[in-house]
Amino acid sequence: MQIKKLVSLPSRTGRHLQRYNQGCRLVVGCIPYRIRKADKSSPNEELEVLLISSQKNSNMMFPKGGWEIDEDIELAASRETLEEAGVIGSLGDKLGKWIFKSKRQEKFHEGSMFSLLVTEELDVWPEKNVRQRKWMTVNEAREVCAHSWMKEALDKFLLVQRNGPKHVACSCRTEELRASIGGQGVEEEVDCYLIS
Repeated sequence: MQIKKLVSLPSRTGRHLQRYNQGCRLVVGCIPYRIRKADKSSPNEELEVLLISSQKNSNMMFPKGGWEIDEDIELAASRETLEEAGVIGSLGDKLGKWIFKSKRQEKFHEGSMFSLLVTEELDVWPEKNVRQRKWMTVNEAREVCAHSWMKEALDKFLLVQRNGPKHVACSCRTEELRASIGGQGVEEEVDCYLIS
């Protein structure tokens, strides 16, 4: 049995380690996806993306959060996706950068999004009790996603998928990801993927 399925670690909190660029808070996130058979008797496959609910209301979005000074952008994107959506996978192409205004704080943010081919859905994750996650078709996701900049990222994701996503393997330790969210290190090795 894998340790990561047994341990619920707290999400990082606070803004004292946040990165900023000319006054814009830097945030990173992922469009988690999977490819499933349309049905058991059909050879056709269907692309699905994973959205999560907001902590504050029922709005749906892709996982994202603050990029902190003690992590690189790939680790931050993977950490935020693990904390909020409870999934781990192969981090792929950076889809781009968007400047957007926070509805709550009336401040500007600079958001970077990656694709993430999901390889594992965790039973327990840091924000399980405050978020819902739901797999959807791309068209369903476009309809319910609350943020226009994330819809643009979804469109960019689809272009990348048509041209063939790039996933470059590297050897990472689970302890690095766990340490980034405040958990205890473990000696278990896992495969993770970073964009080159």
